[in-house]
Amino acid sequence: MIEAVGLTKRYGAKTAVENLSFQVRPGAVTGFLGPNGSGKSTTMRMMLGLDRPTSGHVTIGGHPFRSLPNAPRQVGALLDAQAVHGGRSARNHLLSLAQLAGIPTARVDEVLGVVGLREVAKQRSKGFSLGMGQRLGIAAALLGDPRVLLFDEPVNGLDPEGIHWVRNLMKQLAAEGRTVFVSSHLMSEMALTADHLIVIGRGRLLSDMSVRDFISANSADFARVRVSSEPPEQRERLTAALTEAGGRVMPEPDGALRVTELPLPRISELAHASDVRLWELSPHQASLEEAYMRMTQGAVDYRSTADAKEGLQPPPPAYGPLPDLAEYVPEPPETPQRDWYVPPPPGREPSKAPAPSASVAPAAPVAAASVAPAGSVAPAASVAPAASVAPADRETSEESR
Repeated sequence: MIEAVGLTKRYGAKTAVENLSFQVRPGAVTGFLGPNGSGKSTTMRMMLGLDRPTSGHVTIGGHPFRSLPNAPRQVGALLDAQAVHGGRSARNHLLSLAQLAGIPTARVDEVLGVVGLREVAKQRSKGFSLGMGQRLGIAAALLGDPRVLLFDEPVNGLDPEGIHWVRNLMKQLAAEGRTVFVSSHLMSEMALTADHLIVIGRGRLLSDMSVRDFISANSADFARVRVSSEPPEQRERLTAALTEAGGRVMPEPDGALRVTELPLPRISELAHASDVRLWELSPHQASLEEAYMRMTQGAVDYRSTADAKEGLQPPPPAYGPLPDLAEYVPEPPETPQRDWYVPPPPGREPSKAPAPSASVAPAAPVAAASVAPAGSVAPAASVAPAASVAPADRETSEESR
């Protein structure tokens, strides 16, 4: 069992933990919750003798951690999974810890199999992913087969399969009669894993109770009631009966009724007595996350503000007044320009071809006499056949292209 009595830790003018007292009993998974900066990590470090408390004390099995004989065999902890020499393999890292604590070498291979790292046991830990590092840290905590285990964010970086495995591992360790103390920010995971909760905020104890009691004490439970719309007076008749019996009735946007301070059997009895047919009568209980948010809303140090996007965006362009459409006269469309070069007609001096990026030559160089008017047939002499072009002229024409 872990017991903290009047635990206080100050760093200069800052108080990280103030007069904290609680017990962590064996046989259950105890969740340790609190906002960032609430003092959770400092508390766990004082449990393990890494920080000395300014006042108060914490004991494990009735003794301070520093006084425990062969502490790794009695207490296992995961505080920082990255605190591993990157040049060592996973097996060598655990082997060095086992040799320091007098733990048999065979135990190293056992815990590597438990955490699923047996196939990568000879790889250097610096190449491990975040989830693999977490598994190695859990293996180190289990190495001495201790009776007391402390885990700080054990599922950080794990995939869903790994999270499920850690959840079952915690429950199994507690079922064996061990003391399991777990700090986490994942409320959904704590709701599935923890049996008891210790919640702190700004270094002070906020709650010490079971998960069920915590949710019930920090949530507004109510019953959701829906009645038939025909006849329409049924809703008013039921509301009057519930209010007269001491209940509080609030309409919801979808037409249902939210009823508090009355149990569900009593609501059903009153509806039957009022000859009202119920379409829905269901209980609503807040989740652990909702209860936690309600409990710690006054102990959060880091709050987000609204993102003033208009202050980050350039100002919109200033447009003048719209023109009067009655006086608007559209401008004539511009003459489209061709994007190809038109060579001069045969017999004329070729002009220098424009560059591809220059303006396109107009169609004016084509002689008017060479084009017949619309609807008439041009005389044969007005158009020179292709065979009549001299060789020199043909070469000049090709060069101009």
